[in-house]
Amino acid sequence: MNRFLKSAFCLAAVLAALAATAPEAGAQQFRDRRQSDIVLVTPSGEILDYVPAGYIYARDRSGNRVLIDDYGNVVATEMRARGYYPPRPGAREVYNDQYGNDPYYSDNNPDGDTRYSERGAVTGGIPRDAAIERRPLGDQPYPEDNSIGNPQPGDDYASIDPDQQIPPADQPKAAPDEPVITLKNKSKPEIVALQVFLDRAGISPGVIDGHMGSNVTKGIYAYDQMTGSKLDPNDTDAILEELRMNGGLPVVSYTITPADAAGPFVAEIPEDYSHKALLPSLAYTSTTEMLAERFHMDEAFLKEMNPGADFTVAGTVIKVVNPGEPKSGEVARIIADKGRKQVFAYDGAGNLLAAYPASIGSSDTPSPSGLVNVERVALNPGYTYNPKINFQQGANDKILNIPPGPNGPVGTVWMALSKPTYGIHGTPEPSKIGRTQSHGCIRLTNWDATELAKMVKPGVTVEFVD
Repeated sequence: MNRFLKSAFCLAAVLAALAATAPEAGAQQFRDRRQSDIVLVTPSGEILDYVPAGYIYARDRSGNRVLIDDYGNVVATEMRARGYYPPRPGAREVYNDQYGNDPYYSDNNPDGDTRYSERGAVTGGIPRDAAIERRPLGDQPYPEDNSIGNPQPGDDYASIDPDQQIPPADQPKAAPDEPVITLKNKSKPEIVALQVFLDRAGISPGVIDGHMGSNVTKGIYAYDQMTGSKLDPNDTDAILEELRMNGGLPVVSYTITPADAAGPFVAEIPEDYSHKALLPSLAYTSTTEMLAERFHMDEAFLKEMNPGADFTVAGTVIKVVNPGEPKSGEVARIIADKGRKQVFAYDGAGNLLAAYPASIGSSDTPSPSGLVNVERVALNPGYTYNPKINFQQGANDKILNIPPGPNGPVGTVWMALSKPTYGIHGTPEPSKIGRTQSHGCIRLTNWDATELAKMVKPGVTVEFVD
């Protein structure tokens, strides 16, 4: 069997495991019977041939009929077909985000997107003996076991503001010396294969969801840097052949175990911090949330792949992504690229070990500049709420120790940096990594943060670059 037939067989298997989806349920073909010469044109100049569910029509200031989302963002404008001229292609074909009209995946808006301003997207740091830079602490006493002013050995509690609203960020643009990536009408299974390929190489695409966005684009650049060879995202045959030879198909079957179904889970994560503090842990809320993180997937995509599946019953066979094993090695230096929203981990010889999409700072609360060091690594950290340091949450006016867990404010990892109140940490919302801002810290998906933490020791340098 020649290489082409093998690759074709692999793609057929992927397509069988992951059925390509049509436009989302409720979408309707746009072609207007009353106005057959009217087209919908997106802000990027592309023609939209259907109206996604949940969008409404309105009039702009010029009286044009426009399609808007729930947040008032213009998705497309009605124009007469005979009067519309597509944008003239330049010397390079700029990659077209096929999902720019989807409010969940709109990740290349140069003006930012308030849809990704989230509570919980925060930063700050593990408290230190040095003075807090924010404001005086006053006379309020601290608990004996987890004092912010007097940290105890083994104290794994972060002190950050996880609920402060953060303004939208400018989205990163490709560096001028990098080629523009053009993706040619790839199906969702083909994009999943590309995402899994990057994940297995140690180049995280963030959540695997079958969508080509900025996190995947950044991953392709990082792969080229890591290997010295150019990855062609349009060569699906070569990608599938590499996957077949190294780890198998990108989508596989998985049987839910009794341990998976048993949890432990919490019914919900409360908003009020005094209620959070009463929970034994900030665990996962469902089997789907837990399995999505285990397999590096977007939770909604996991459910989409398995319509009608009962994830709560042991023995249920589902389809999941087949990601890579955690990277190993010893990280000597970390680069946090604030403009690209990406973190690069290098070994002592200067070789790139791994790269991760990240949320790094904001214009209001920027990340540090220059060099800092990793001072301490805490797995499964808790969170110390102190209203005298950063913020007041609800009516809570006393210090609260909030338990650890993947749905905690800093996720499953905290790497304290030498600059007080800053660190590298996980997140309870992995699908928003690289699309939102933070309060100065470096925020990664929980699995990426855990992988990095296991390759890092105190003393590793972290350089923030613009």
